[in-house]
Amino acid sequence: MSYPQPHPRFSVLSNSSLSSGEHLSPASSSRFSLPSAPSINTATTPKPGARPNIYDRPLNKTRNAEVSSAAFAFLFSEIVQYTQKRVSGINDLERRLNTLGYRIGTRVLELMAWRNESAAKAPKRETRFLPALMSIHTHVWRTVFGKPADAIEKSVENADEYMIIDNDPPITRNISVPRDMSSLSCSSFTAGIVEAVLDGLGFSARVTAHNTPTDQYPNRTTILIKLEKSVLEREEALKT
Repeated sequence: MSYPQPHPRFSVLSNSSLSSGEHLSPASSSRFSLPSAPSINTATTPKPGARPNIYDRPLNKTRNAEVSSAAFAFLFSEIVQYTQKRVSGINDLERRLNTLGYRIGTRVLELMAWRNESAAKAPKRETRFLPALMSIHTHVWRTVFGKPADAIEKSVENADEYMIIDNDPPITRNISVPRDMSSLSCSSFTAGIVEAVLDGLGFSARVTAHNTPTDQYPNRTTILIKLEKSVLEREEALKT
């Protein structure tokens, strides 16, 4: 079978006459040449006296770092005001605060898991609900708010309900709720954090926040955890 001859204006490169390196080398042509690319150094030298970038700081060294309470209160107040202007009622406002808290909770769980794996020789994941709830009460609260929660309670009437009590939530210390919105609980943000951590640990639940003030603690808040039926069934199966 014969093949058509190439057009006289085009030439066919033969690998028998030149090596592949010679074909691709810019030096093989006298009419064209490629300038050598300058070397690029991506490493940046910090300026003397400049503060280190937050992304360059080791996560373990920021374990005990503290955030200004005034800065946190101002930021959270702005979040509440920004969200309030874009909702139609109290329930919608609490739902949006819960959603924002859920996003924070996923990052908190990821950070705590990374620190646990890097610090412990044999890190473990909680498979039972009560130890996981104690971890939220102690470790998650201390990581986010700098102190553990005040109490854990179980509902007497409903077996699927548990409560985390915080007598003085840091996020509501500097928030004044109007009288016409007295049922609003800005701790819905905290409820979102708890719900995200529980979901990440495999304990699906609906978490809400409720104001339960007392004479001694006017800002007392209850984080209500209502577990799904599948979680209760798994707990019963693990008991046997």
